Amino acid sequence: MSAQDTASTENPQCAYFHFGLIVTGETEEQHLPKLFQSLMATGICTFEVIRRVDQLGAITSVERIKVLGNGKDIPSVDVKIGLAARRYLRIDDCRFVLLIDDLEYDRRDQAQQVFDRFRSALDMILNNLKHRASVHFMVNMLEAYYFANAQAVNPVLGINLADHGGDVETIRNPKGDLKAEYQGFSEIDDGGKILDRIDIEHLLSRLDTCASLRTLFAWCVKVLETYSDHDCTDFYEKYRLHDGKLSGITGTQLDNF
Repeated sequence: MSAQDTASTENPQCAYFHFGLIVTGETEEQHLPKLFQSLMATGICTFEVIRRVDQLGAITSVERIKVLGNGKDIPSVDVKIGLAARRYLRIDDCRFVLLIDDLEYDRRDQAQQVFDRFRSALDMILNNLKHRASVHFMVNMLEAYYFANAQAVNPVLGINLADHGGDVETIRNPKGDLKAEYQGFSEIDDGGKILDRIDIEHLLSRLDTCASLRTLFAWCVKVLETYSDHDCTDFYEKYRLHDGKLSGITGTQLDNF
């Protein structure tokens, strides 16, 4: 194992943070860093897409397995994910990786298995760097969150939506619903313009909704407060991290520092 892969006994204190995004969607590849504008406004961090990968399901016995030097088995396609994360993290100690996947409605029953697979792909390759990487879901897909922030959507599409009354993470096909409202909807071009306007504080203002999205931001905030002396109290209030709903699956990573 390289010395660069060995965790130090104390967390480094970072003046500036780089978050690398590994994504599974085309819109995310082009525009997802915009989702984190409120964090980047602090001037102490940046978000960038470092790789787009295929969506993965639960591991099956028919898939080809590659045996790594550490003696563990892992599907060869998963190795690419771990290697992309490792290359990014090894540049310096103030880099972190977020693997973000759309969890469409027909994959929800596999959420734990998909999470476990992505998590294993990171853990087996990263070894002692694994605490600097996490796995998160957009539920059911990125477009779901547009329905919680109609003021970001209406000026772009020229429609008159109201904020969804329930939890947008339960909308079965948000992309299809948007196209029903506006037939010319382009998930990449229009999606990018919507993300320019998105208000995360508004999205997370309701305690009982957006558990997966809130957990994603909770992990980022945990990184900032663990690896710097930045006062994150404001983020706990803005994103309702103290009392808002978190994901029972991805939230398990919040104690892994």
